Amino acid sequence: MIQKSAPTSWISYAQLACLAAATALLAGCAGMGGSGGNYHTTAYAPVNPNDVTVKVSLRTQNVYVEEGDHLLMGTPTCVGKTGYPTPTGHFAVTDKIQDKRSSEYGYWTNGSETHPGTAGQSRGPGWHYVGYPMAYWVEFTPGFGFHEGPIWPYPRSHGCLHLHETAVLKFWKLVHIGTPVEVAESLPEDSKYHVERPTDYADPDPAPSLMISNGWFTKPRDSELIAQPTGTTPTASTSSTPSGGSM
Repeated sequence: MIQKSAPTSWISYAQLACLAAATALLAGCAGMGGSGGNYHTTAYAPVNPNDVTVKVSLRTQNVYVEEGDHLLMGTPTCVGKTGYPTPTGHFAVTDKIQDKRSSEYGYWTNGSETHPGTAGQSRGPGWHYVGYPMAYWVEFTPGFGFHEGPIWPYPRSHGCLHLHETAVLKFWKLVHIGTPVEVAESLPEDSKYHVERPTDYADPDPAPSLMISNGWFTKPRDSELIAQPTGTTPTASTSSTPSGGSM
């Protein structure tokens, strides 16, 4: 459960502890087809959506969504592994596709039979390729984007930035075409905020029949953006109590 703390000027540490405990009991969030769990992501609605920026630290594998100096959402990610680096620099959101699929990695299917594979390696006549689901794709440079995926504790993606299923739709709602994105080896936010990670990354993949269906993109996901208290904006660190359920 990712739980964002706030300045003691509007939520005391005692209140926050009670809130975190209550949320842990009430928020049962299934992973990406896994065994389920209580992992939760808290995100705040911006006052001015045009002031939202996104920052990514490769060192900590964290994503920070900010409005000015205020943290709206802190969430873990999984960055590119050796040989598939996530590009660094200053970018902007260029595209958003809810039901995007990979053009390189996915499944070959023939009737009721489905097997993992790559697009260029057909299994023969009667088989057709269906790309791996990259739900709620947010592109920031050609071929690279944020999308739903397992949050491994070490770099393991093919260069894209994975978001947990409890965060991906909230992230999608927070950003728009043109939102600035900075990807750096490290960031000042790394020492300012603490974002713990889910433990559901090694859970088995869902059934291939779900992964190749449109139902993958329409399954329920938490999308709530919390309204900020009048006259204040959350600024303090994030913390979490992770539990299972993902790819």
